[in-house]
Amino acid sequence: MKSMKAVCIYKYGGPEVLVYEDAPCPHPGEGEVLVKVHAAGVNPVDWKIREGYLQEMLHSTLPLILGWDVSGVVTALGTKLLRLKEGDEVFSHPDVARDGAYADYIVIKESEVALKPRSIDHIHAAAMPLAGLTAWQTLFDAGGLETGQRVLIHAAAGGVGSVAVQLAKWKGAVVIGTASEQNHDFLRKLGIDHVIDYARERFEDTVAPVDVVLDTMGGEIQERSWKVLKPGGILVSIVSPPSREIAAAHGVRQAFVFTKPNASQLAEIARLADEDKLKAIVETILPLSDATRGQELSKRGHTRGKIVLRIA
Repeated sequence: MKSMKAVCIYKYGGPEVLVYEDAPCPHPGEGEVLVKVHAAGVNPVDWKIREGYLQEMLHSTLPLILGWDVSGVVTALGTKLLRLKEGDEVFSHPDVARDGAYADYIVIKESEVALKPRSIDHIHAAAMPLAGLTAWQTLFDAGGLETGQRVLIHAAAGGVGSVAVQLAKWKGAVVIGTASEQNHDFLRKLGIDHVIDYARERFEDTVAPVDVVLDTMGGEIQERSWKVLKPGGILVSIVSPPSREIAAAHGVRQAFVFTKPNASQLAEIARLADEDKLKAIVETILPLSDATRGQELSKRGHTRGKIVLRIA
């Protein structure tokens, strides 16, 4: 194979910089595998990188293939591998500084890959890695969420929020979330304990103090969230770093999480999916050639669960 279809950017900018084209097929090197992509998730990080917001953090070079949520099949092996073999069905959140999964094939480090959940298809598996790792690393690694604690999850029906609700319930926490009224029944089916219609009530006026706030919104929502934390509680953001000074003034802690690849955590997420304790929520499925629409929908927000590109 000398070429493949891919969605690349050659410069930073709006949706118009996305180019659907023939691109060279990559080859795996030391510690890497080549994966035939069956499906790729669409996430806010995709359009943020496209618009150039993360250049200083990532040091990635152009041209760049976007998309860092993937499910597929291992088709070729590099050297010095420890776990994987050809034919393995896998899923991954690969390194965002390297070419991504908006393509027929992707090379991924073995350390970033786990066997996909056996009980779900590639479309739903591709919806899990980034959202699952983000929820895991915010709630458990940074937030230290424990059984019996209370957590407030903003945008609880979104891609990260809907996974975070399920993981927090699995952990035995009391889960409160903000969402539009049309998503309340959906969240109750996921097991949420209390849901707040953000269009009709201010969460800080109704939520009893919580141990952890998962901030997926930033801005005004982050500023208002300090008020609902218990003394010693923690606000964890995936959008913008919370102020250390403001946290100290409220007697609480703060953390910012930029999700990192982690094969062992992905393996735990796969296990929970196979035990029917974690469901992937997919709202929109598009072809690779329609990646532009996927990113536009992602940036617009108000998506229930995930947007996924079907590639094979």
